[in-house]
Amino acid sequence: MAKRSIGDIEKIWSNVEGVKKLSDRAVGFGPFGVGLDGLLTWIPVVGTVYSVGTSGWLLLQATRAKASPGALLRMAAYLGADSTATAVGEVIPFGPDVIDFFFRGHLLAANALQKDIETTHWVEANEREARASGEHDRHVAAMRADPKKRRIVYLHD
Repeated sequence: MAKRSIGDIEKIWSNVEGVKKLSDRAVGFGPFGVGLDGLLTWIPVVGTVYSVGTSGWLLLQATRAKASPGALLRMAAYLGADSTATAVGEVIPFGPDVIDFFFRGHLLAANALQKDIETTHWVEANEREARASGEHDRHVAAMRADPKKRRIVYLHD
């Protein structure tokens, strides 16, 4: 696997932001909005393919960003509920489609991933080498100095 950089993590954050807007906020009406996920849910098969495909892509981005297990679990719950509502809408007309139209699963999952990225202290190094050189202690101190940071991730592991 290629070594990741902080730039890669920033790109993942930015790409997730774009999908979040496209899926659940392409057209905004004040605090409300609708995106492709809500609109395509009314088209049989197409809505399910889009919803499940986007869910898979978001989870792939989370694994690429080395998201915490808690963030992955939250994302899977949001995306599972969203994809289930879309798939059930294929069989039962209107009820689940209405739920999927208003439930912003992709938005919630993307927010969970972005929050996890923001609360992580990223290090472009290998943990074993950082511990051996004493740099790990400096990274722990930097993480503790920033109240928003909750964990350290070494990108070259």
